[in-house]
Amino acid sequence: MSGSSTLVPSKLTPDLSNWDPENEETWDSKLAWRTLWITTYTLTLSFAAWYLVSAIAPRLNDIGYTLTPGQLYWLVAVPGLAGGILRLVFMFLPPIMGTRSLVAMSSALLVLPMLGWTLAARDTSTPYWVLLALAFAAGIGGGTFSGFMASTSYFFPKRLAGTALGLQAGIGNFGIGLIQLLLPWVVGFGLLGTAALTPQSSAKGQLVWLHNGGLVLIPWALLGVVLAIVFLRRVPVTANFRQQMDIFRIKHTWLMTAIYLMSFGLYSGLAAQMGLIILNVYGHFPHAPNPLAFAFIGPLVGAAVRAACGPLCDRWGGAIFTLIGAVGMVAGTVFTSFFLAPTSVDQFWGFLSGMIAIFFFAGFANAGTFKQMPMIFPKRQAGGAIAWTSAIAAFGPFIVGIALTLVSPTSFFVACAVFCVFCTWLTWHFYARPGAPFPG
Repeated sequence: MSGSSTLVPSKLTPDLSNWDPENEETWDSKLAWRTLWITTYTLTLSFAAWYLVSAIAPRLNDIGYTLTPGQLYWLVAVPGLAGGILRLVFMFLPPIMGTRSLVAMSSALLVLPMLGWTLAARDTSTPYWVLLALAFAAGIGGGTFSGFMASTSYFFPKRLAGTALGLQAGIGNFGIGLIQLLLPWVVGFGLLGTAALTPQSSAKGQLVWLHNGGLVLIPWALLGVVLAIVFLRRVPVTANFRQQMDIFRIKHTWLMTAIYLMSFGLYSGLAAQMGLIILNVYGHFPHAPNPLAFAFIGPLVGAAVRAACGPLCDRWGGAIFTLIGAVGMVAGTVFTSFFLAPTSVDQFWGFLSGMIAIFFFAGFANAGTFKQMPMIFPKRQAGGAIAWTSAIAAFGPFIVGIALTLVSPTSFFVACAVFCVFCTWLTWHFYARPGAPFPG
């Protein structure tokens, strides 16, 4: 990747033809870290847009919609389907478009679901198919991840890959909890400068500004466009579509896909559906817990753990963290399964504890996998592998949502426990056991 010149790349140079992170003479750490923080900012907004539907859906019937539980599960599941599909597109874009164009375009596209849900929350006559289309548009936020993470991997040497990718993914994941925490607050008043947008009335006669959930994010997405255009640059990692297909001939691509589907797939799926699980499992009890008061806790815990574990993975290797996370997720899913057919609302606290444990240990596994892949694959293939595995794992909200319409929550969690056991064995056998060829 490096050329014959040894000049330090200039931040004013649009195309850094000399770039090689493994060579201190051709690596600009300031540019790398600036790129990380700007793309992480945009990624956080992307996750907030991706999970906007999961935060709004539990309140739609309160303002006049008449959606069935099945329709709501589908509505929250569709962004996961879209995110997975779009990640399969975004995974090929970093070496084709370059970081600056990719991040600027992605930030601009986020405005579509934000504006769409602002309008849908103001018109309860909106057809269900339009709601599904807007839910699919929210998947743009999920799709960006595979492009951003692959792109960021081009900017850092292997010794810092765990820290950089752990911080970006972990802080980006905060967008999930951010929107679920922010929305119950911002729907309680009219935003400054938008007094002309009248509130909706809830089933209890309270005034609700549900449209604020999307509206409040739009200015920040536009800021992301400006930051990308002004401060980001492209580095010379290039490959056409055909060249990028070579990752599928490597065994470890498929092994890491299964493991990341366990960690982030389950994390993202439960983060999207947790509010509806609380509503449908515990909502029939007197003094039932408010889904929106608890749904954000687990995703925030998992995101914090993922970010914190990144530097630790650089020190001790990713495989051991992936293994710890996998074992913990087995325990968490088994424990939670005992609280999904409750006879008392008091059992909710056992359910919540089990869910937080799943998110906590998913943070370990998510950090570990993203340290492993830059160690297992060469630079360009590592970017492709990161993008591909994250694309498949993005189907998590869709898989979890559809599964919960087909089987009981208890059966679903038992199946998750079995899958986690399988992935734990994969992690141990191929990466974490003594003498494993790719400890990462």
